[in-house]
Amino acid sequence: MPKPPLDELALSEIKSAIVAKLTLAIGKNAGQATKHDWYKAAALALRDRIVHRWLMTEKESYDAGRKRVYYLSLEFLIGRLFTDALNNMGLMPLFEAALGDLGVGLSDLRNCEPDAALGNGGLGRLAACFMESMATLEIPAFGYGIRYDFGLFRQIISQGWQQEYPDEWLGFGNPWELQRPEVVYQVHFGGSVEHSVDARGRERAIWYPGETVQAVAYDTPIVGWRGKHVNALRLWSARAPDPLRIDVFNTGDYLGASAHEARAEAICKFLYPNDESPAGRELRLRQEYFFVSASLQDLVQRHLNAEGQLRSLAKKAAVQLNDTHPSLAVAELMRLLIDHHGMRWDDAWEITKATLSYTNHTLLPEALETWPVELFERNLPRHLEIIYRINEVHLNHAEARCPGDIDFRAAVSLIDEKGGRRVRMGHLAFIGSHRINGVSAMHSELMKETVFHDLHHLYPGRITNKTNGITFRRWLMLANPGLTELARATCGESVLDDPSYLVRMEDYAGDAAFQQQFRQVKHRNKVALAKLIGERLGIKVNASALFDVQIKRIHEYKRQLLNVLETIALYHAIKDEPQRDWVPRVKIFAGKAAASYRYAKLIIKLINDIAEVINSDPDTVGRLKVVFIPDYNVSLAEVIIPAADLSEQISTAGMEASGTGNMKFALNGALTIGTLDGANIEIRDHVGAENIAIFGMDALEVVQRRAQGLDATDVITRSPRLARAIRAIETGEFSPDDPGRFAAISHALRHLDHYMVSADFDSYYDCQRGIDARWSNTPAWTRAAILNVARMAWFSSDRTIREYAEDIWNVPTSPASQPTLARQAQR
Repeated sequence: MPKPPLDELALSEIKSAIVAKLTLAIGKNAGQATKHDWYKAAALALRDRIVHRWLMTEKESYDAGRKRVYYLSLEFLIGRLFTDALNNMGLMPLFEAALGDLGVGLSDLRNCEPDAALGNGGLGRLAACFMESMATLEIPAFGYGIRYDFGLFRQIISQGWQQEYPDEWLGFGNPWELQRPEVVYQVHFGGSVEHSVDARGRERAIWYPGETVQAVAYDTPIVGWRGKHVNALRLWSARAPDPLRIDVFNTGDYLGASAHEARAEAICKFLYPNDESPAGRELRLRQEYFFVSASLQDLVQRHLNAEGQLRSLAKKAAVQLNDTHPSLAVAELMRLLIDHHGMRWDDAWEITKATLSYTNHTLLPEALETWPVELFERNLPRHLEIIYRINEVHLNHAEARCPGDIDFRAAVSLIDEKGGRRVRMGHLAFIGSHRINGVSAMHSELMKETVFHDLHHLYPGRITNKTNGITFRRWLMLANPGLTELARATCGESVLDDPSYLVRMEDYAGDAAFQQQFRQVKHRNKVALAKLIGERLGIKVNASALFDVQIKRIHEYKRQLLNVLETIALYHAIKDEPQRDWVPRVKIFAGKAAASYRYAKLIIKLINDIAEVINSDPDTVGRLKVVFIPDYNVSLAEVIIPAADLSEQISTAGMEASGTGNMKFALNGALTIGTLDGANIEIRDHVGAENIAIFGMDALEVVQRRAQGLDATDVITRSPRLARAIRAIETGEFSPDDPGRFAAISHALRHLDHYMVSADFDSYYDCQRGIDARWSNTPAWTRAAILNVARMAWFSSDRTIREYAEDIWNVPTSPASQPTLARQAQR
């Protein structure tokens, strides 16, 4: 499609703005400037244009008295913002041309921007997609989180092992953020609580904290599509009220003089400190309370400035808790309303429930945080008192509902009395919110049956579903410009504003000429990924091979190990019949294991050891390659996902809440191989069962299998391929220097098959051979890939946010965001 001519006046203006920033903000001339200097100058020139729109939309929403959404998340995996903002502002062609005239390539500058890795995976990336969609739908919103100094660790693979290093994303400064030094809140810890009775006979609690930390605001503008609306992502940085104790310093104790500063700043040093030690657990609790308290103080103050009173808080503010991490918001909002603003308990409780809503992202009981009462009492004594009182009223309700049922009261209590008293944070978020949502249809139903079964019985009607979505602006337009151009040519320009028009691509799914164009786009993306693999790892891969991709956090339930076993079995099959006409495959892995998750790190080592053996075997040349790409992040995903042919979504059924990687892959024309888990089910329903490859047990069958025990001897005995693969792991075929290295893995596969890796192996292996057969029929494969793209519109995060706005937040969205005839026809 031909590009429209550029506005020469606008082009000249942007060039002048970039040069001015280089000179006045960076302090260099063009001859001295590095690529990073040019990037920063261009980013600042772009930010100026965003800020004008930002201030205007803020004023308009305040003048109109609109209700605001506050999205609290411990993670925001926002990635790079430069090209994202350029695209949404519609300025990409102008900036590309302006920089080209100045002798600088836009792609080079994009690579200068570090990923803001303020998240671990899907949870943080979802928060980023949601922030962009809220701006696109013109919902006045604030995101709240922590401005981590180092974010998620930088992953280095050394001799096959993961090693963690600080991710210095702020090393060269951050041109996108605006520090708000006047926005500072006091966050307290420890100390004691005294109770008294006021003149009206009401009990009052006064918290005398033992420690105070200051929260300082940094705002990043989040631009909606077409630049019509801009919202703020407000991240909090921690500092000590007094950076140095001069009296201590003057005694010669130079480290001790700044010890309290180091303790305060530790709160925002790292995302997810290792919580194996008591100190690590305490830091995690301090992080969560720090950002919750600062955020709630901020939004309460904003509401008071606009309304003058707090009775209408729930009518003007909707607070969404993204997972269990911000669940302290329940107790903190009660504290603010009661202790600081003199409300009666019952009034404050009704306002709190009506204001807060909670998104649950997991069915793993261990992922629903609990804190020892002793730790809570030492750090947040006033909040523990509030939680006890909430629990008292709550348990009275439970007793009235199920009289005399002690087990029921114990199950729903906010305090878990088993094995040491602990505060159940998931329960607190549930009780203190008016709506609790799961993130896929299956997940929401399983919540009612598993982790929140008893609470659902006590408070029926609170659980609702909001299936996750992704922003197509980043995951199609930016990540896959070739496919975007093909969609524009096929579906019309309207597809950029409304993805439901992708459905028009269905008409071309069987067209040979269109299929050829589609394959050419995919091949160019695969060539780009093959180049990246060659440059980073020194491994040459064939871009014509089937790119089989599993990229996600390394965790047992996500079952990278199942993929590994199939890789070993396939390798053995190739060794047995090297002359057979094998479908060429490149197995691509990427992902990080939590620093303390030793088993997951052992899986990474196994993948790399297998890769070393397979990639050096002459029998696999042109047939099989295995690649582990280190330091997975958003920018790397933007290269890998458009190049994928096969998307591995193989979690143990019933354990993945939703997934969003599955949506990104399908949108970019990859076929899914997966279990009936999370949003895989809804993807199957939308793209058609014939255009996805489903294998393995469903959630009910997993439960039934577990009830029989975790020993997998029976399935291993019935499966010679599986038995041989496990034997290869435990005898050192891939670790001849240390044959017992993977003994823990082989033992689990045989006797502790909690995640059903061995139990699902044969079904998975057979499904993969079906994939081989599909790949060999190029027109049929291409047709299925096209239909995946054409039928993915429903998985836009715009649709998800529209549902939140209508069903949970009660806020209007932009008329332009409402369903079109094309979307209605698709339904």
